[in-house]
Amino acid sequence: MTQTLEDSSAARKVADAARQRPIAAVLAAVGIPMFMVLLDNLVVTNALPVIKTELNASLSDLQWFINAYTLSFASMLLTASALGDRLGRRRIYLAGIALFTVASAACAMATEPWMLILFRAIQGFGGAAVMPLSLTLLTAAVPEKMRSAAIGIWGGISGLGVALGPVVGGAVVDGLSWQWIFWLNVPIGILALPFAARVLSESFGGARRLDIVGLLLSAGGVLAVVWGVIHGADDGWTSGVVLGGLLGGGALLAAFVAWERRTADPMLPMRLFRVRSFSAISVTLFTFSVGVFGSIFLLAQYFQVVQGYSPLASGIRTLPWTMAPMVVAPLAGLVVDKVGPRVLVSVGQVLLAAALGWMALTTAVDASYGSFVLPFILGGVGMGLTFAPASSVVMASADPTEQGIASGSSSTIREVGVAMGVAILASVFSSHGSYTDPQSYVDGLIPAVWVGAAIVAVGAVVALLLPGRPAAGAETSSSATALAL
Repeated sequence: MTQTLEDSSAARKVADAARQRPIAAVLAAVGIPMFMVLLDNLVVTNALPVIKTELNASLSDLQWFINAYTLSFASMLLTASALGDRLGRRRIYLAGIALFTVASAACAMATEPWMLILFRAIQGFGGAAVMPLSLTLLTAAVPEKMRSAAIGIWGGISGLGVALGPVVGGAVVDGLSWQWIFWLNVPIGILALPFAARVLSESFGGARRLDIVGLLLSAGGVLAVVWGVIHGADDGWTSGVVLGGLLGGGALLAAFVAWERRTADPMLPMRLFRVRSFSAISVTLFTFSVGVFGSIFLLAQYFQVVQGYSPLASGIRTLPWTMAPMVVAPLAGLVVDKVGPRVLVSVGQVLLAAALGWMALTTAVDASYGSFVLPFILGGVGMGLTFAPASSVVMASADPTEQGIASGSSSTIREVGVAMGVAILASVFSSHGSYTDPQSYVDGLIPAVWVGAAIVAVGAVVALLLPGRPAAGAETSSSATALAL
């Protein structure tokens, strides 16, 4: 009890010191590295056709260029959050920036598909320390009355990373080479590291031991399931290796849940899921990530593979979709305290599901670009309505000493969804089409995007379980109880 009081007192002192920093400087210190991490998701997606040709990569390689990053990212998010709580959030955050920067340089020097996959995985480990801790450090540094607005701006910065990814990737690939999409991270990381070290104050959560068993079970389970899904279409869903991956991965994940329920220091506290708002937003973020990012993986390549546009021209054509979150997310952060997260998130999921269905109906070899503009805008607005309110719900559902773990848990669920989405929708694609010619690509793309729309629609229903209005005093443990009612 005494230790708990001391931890709470120390946390309050750190928070008071942090809030003396200019909010703009804090937003830059947490936003620039996060922007760099998010940029690398879609910047790589848009460069896949060129990388496929230059490295002689297969469809499976293309999926692993994405999934090596997202899987390592997802497997280490909770561990990075727990280490931050115990060793210092700023310390682990800075280490993540440094590792991400070094790994980016290694990716740029890759000459074989396996090398790029390996270094992308290392990149993901660095990103795992940046993404959740950026939100935790921001929450600790901003006064409560400004928190929702600050999280909205944080969501807008993340939207900017999403928005500029295809354009930056296209411009770099067209003007230089695909390697420069990774080289660009190096000067950003070098400049961001000392700036963040100077602006951000150190903070700690409740002391935790590293849950090695939980880490191995969760990472192994996710890896086995995603591997099985990726290889299901090519090797056959009833083949021994695919069934072994799916069943073995499922068993490992079940063992992970059982272990987390009984261990004293879990990397994913199951008690978080007793809070209804946290459970609902977790399911919604998972379905959102599976449906949307699985679709983006394929749609980002449509204008190049089917209609023959350059990477830059393709990236520019996706701007109506990818720029909208940058505008909508900060606005959603400003109004979430007035209208509540249920309205914003559920409407966002409905718009996303409708947008994906519209794109599936529109897609054809000879489809005009104009026919994609409205569904692109609709999808972008839906994403913007999701980012900031979802983050606010996650942070309001946990005690201040557990906000790092709550943020890490949410990010883990989201990134596992990205990996599963790419694997599932690419499997649907390969079952109906291929890269051999434009018509074959469209034949695979349409059913894959329909599956994505259906998955997002499930999340829209689950989002109705979110609170209509956020509880007051979200930083206290009583707020988590209020949100659960």
